[in-house]
Amino acid sequence: MKIKLTAGPHTYSNCPMVAFVDGAKFSDVAALVDGSGTRIPCQVQQLGGRTKITWIEPKIGPGEIKEYRLDREPVSETTGVEITDLRDGRLEVKIAGKLFTRYHYGTDWPRPFLYPFIGPNDVPVTRHFPMRDDVPGEKHDHPHHRSVYVAYGEVNGTDNWSEAPGHGYIRHIEFEEVTSGPVFGTIRARNVWTSSDGTPQMEDVREFTIWNLQSERIVDAVIDFVGAYGDVHLGDTKEGGIISVRVATSMDGDRGGMIVNSYGARTEAENWGRPAHWVDYYGPVQGSVFGITIMDHPSSFRYPTRWHVRDYGLFAANPFALKYYEPERGWTGDHTIRSGEKLHFQYRIYVHEGDTKQGDCTEKYFGFIAPPKVEVVQ
Repeated sequence: MKIKLTAGPHTYSNCPMVAFVDGAKFSDVAALVDGSGTRIPCQVQQLGGRTKITWIEPKIGPGEIKEYRLDREPVSETTGVEITDLRDGRLEVKIAGKLFTRYHYGTDWPRPFLYPFIGPNDVPVTRHFPMRDDVPGEKHDHPHHRSVYVAYGEVNGTDNWSEAPGHGYIRHIEFEEVTSGPVFGTIRARNVWTSSDGTPQMEDVREFTIWNLQSERIVDAVIDFVGAYGDVHLGDTKEGGIISVRVATSMDGDRGGMIVNSYGARTEAENWGRPAHWVDYYGPVQGSVFGITIMDHPSSFRYPTRWHVRDYGLFAANPFALKYYEPERGWTGDHTIRSGEKLHFQYRIYVHEGDTKQGDCTEKYFGFIAPPKVEVVQ
């Protein structure tokens, strides 16, 4: 049995790929082998009588066709993504044996977050404050901006964005999955959003998939808001980000960084509140230039999302703040999740070296929304 890959009109590099094979007899597959004998690690999961095979496609050009055969021998010296419970309210994520991030889910903080967030060449690309206050040159504004996080400021009237008096909390309930592997690692957690007095208002299920890449970083985030305790009213406010990043201070747009979107808009003035399929925020860190791209998926609510992105370093996807973004139109971005229903969001965070062009963000985006076609060939 072989897997056939057919590229569309794009160049795909380091592209996460998935193939499904009927039956469970392929549970011991460990690698894909191409015509030249090159072996690529794969990761196998059993899902309802089907076998899911996942790998990272190194490179395939426009219109190119590749075939892989399935192989049971693992790729030698492959170190993947390892997720460890530190037993102190944190999961630690390593890629190829090196720290990438930690998922903080304990009650020491109002909301869960990922910190640090370490890019290529072991360079942290998000702000350290408020987890650390000893980093020279860092801004100490907005202490609720914790690296990479999920938050929103108008949930049934509760502020679950800031840490002003009366703010709400997002509390960890359980992990539905914590998986390590040669190709990816996954954290899927269920959380409850509460008012300041602990009254539950909704739940979220968030899933972070961290891919085994070192020259760049890719993290896929799938977030579902769930009306688990009745209707949930999400009010129109700019104070929120369904996925939120506070970039390293040296990357800030007012310190030499740049904000670019999928339409070519540049600077905060051209990006704030505008819809775009992706936004890239790049700038200098430790003597080199790095960028963080957040990509929105067509399955997300109100795709393409609008962006709460600022020169001072905040970078967030917020599709709700229509009366703030374009007040002259008289629109409102309010939305109600009915009891028992869900609201779905899906994003890819891509960390790269160089500016937007060097990061090849447009082609990377098509790897997210329109990867090569996969066929299983008998």
